[in-house]
Amino acid sequence: MAMAVEGKLGTGPLADPEAVIAFARDQGVKFVDVRFCDLLGQWQHFSIPLSELTERMFAEGIGFDGSSIKGFQQIHESDMLLLPDPRTACIDPVLEVPTMWLICDVVDPVTKARYSRDPRFVAHKAEAHLRASGIADTSFWGPEMEFYIFNSIRFDQNVNEGYYHIDSAEGIWNSGKNGTPNLGFRPRLKEGYFPVPPVDKLQDVRSRISLALAEAGIDVEVHHHEVGTAGQTEIDMRYDTLVSMADKVLTFKYIVKNVCYREGLAATFMPKPLFGDNGSGMHTHQSLWKQGDPLFFDQNGYALLSDLARWYIGGLLAHAPALLAFAAPTTNSYRRLVPGYEAPIKLAYSARNRSACIRIPTYSERPQLRRLEFRSPDAMANPYLAFSAMLMAGLDGIKNQIEPPSPIEADLYELEGDAASAVKDLPGSLEEVLLALEQDHDFLYEGGVFTEDLVENWIALKREREVDPVRLRPHPYEFMLYADA
Repeated sequence: MAMAVEGKLGTGPLADPEAVIAFARDQGVKFVDVRFCDLLGQWQHFSIPLSELTERMFAEGIGFDGSSIKGFQQIHESDMLLLPDPRTACIDPVLEVPTMWLICDVVDPVTKARYSRDPRFVAHKAEAHLRASGIADTSFWGPEMEFYIFNSIRFDQNVNEGYYHIDSAEGIWNSGKNGTPNLGFRPRLKEGYFPVPPVDKLQDVRSRISLALAEAGIDVEVHHHEVGTAGQTEIDMRYDTLVSMADKVLTFKYIVKNVCYREGLAATFMPKPLFGDNGSGMHTHQSLWKQGDPLFFDQNGYALLSDLARWYIGGLLAHAPALLAFAAPTTNSYRRLVPGYEAPIKLAYSARNRSACIRIPTYSERPQLRRLEFRSPDAMANPYLAFSAMLMAGLDGIKNQIEPPSPIEADLYELEGDAASAVKDLPGSLEEVLLALEQDHDFLYEGGVFTEDLVENWIALKREREVDPVRLRPHPYEFMLYADA
């Protein structure tokens, strides 16, 4: 059976490379998969036979071509090193050939310094900055991972055509299909939360994903069908510290996509794949602790929040437009962040209120469970950068005692007149949030957590790879509007 070292990805005690190698031999491992994260948030990898994994490699690293990785090096400076983190050793739960993966940090081979554009290095620096601030020593993160599972997803883009076509056994549009016996039982638009099978046709798939996550050392708290028709799904992980949770987010996406692929299904974390139904977010729960004590709780505060928690919220809201350049970082993210569809576009906070971009969960009054939920991010974010940016914004709010706007209990979409105009909206496009990041980034540079070269390369890469190509291409709906002109 596949298993993680001591069952806890990123927190295992096998910091000793010798113990990792012995563990791999005991488990019958044939290959070691060396993994790292590119700037945009995709896992990259290559594999070596177990016989090539030595204790020296953990100290000296293994080389790769940094110029072939998005957002990394130029061709004249391509050589880079990967240093495996022994605490991340994990038996891959989805591959047939026994394989152990190791998550790596990126190092410059000349200076031996950690690489400034390695997202995992940014996350390590964010955790160190938190400790150095004296405000707290630990931050906990609990992202809710939403995604769609389709039976088919076809798309193409050429000079003379551009299209996509999605199909799903659950899709309400198949209710009238007559190619085979139609057994019905499909969730209508926006009615996928929480009907039992046979309307929910993905119960076993989600359970198999959850079992594979458990084999990789990820504790699953709950899985369920989400609001959207056509297979919208959510699986929630137990909270963890920043770097470890970012490791788990990439592990989560890898396992979800591979289990679904093995079942003949296509999983996508694209924020808004369907018109007219809910998009997929990554609502991110977060809290600060010090010496084992929660810092966000105050028995006398609004929603049981401390002053420190309120100022943290103030920082998130003040810097939200710039934050979204990392937390909702695609053009498609802003197809989701529109009024309706439970999309959190209002710069406000409130207890229980899912129309605000920051919600304070009220399921329990226990101090340990007092946290905030930032609802605007989506799972296209690079988790190392997004979590780090959120932490830096919150710490800036605490440092400067930034007061957020007064909490609003009403449905923010139903406000009218002065009440409506008093609540600001999030930016409506990727280009807008990139402009916001250009104008508001000093809080990210505190403690050297983010660097100028990373932010500049992020903005340039996003514009070159996403904003401009999408802007330049005719949209399919434009033909519906204009082709008969």
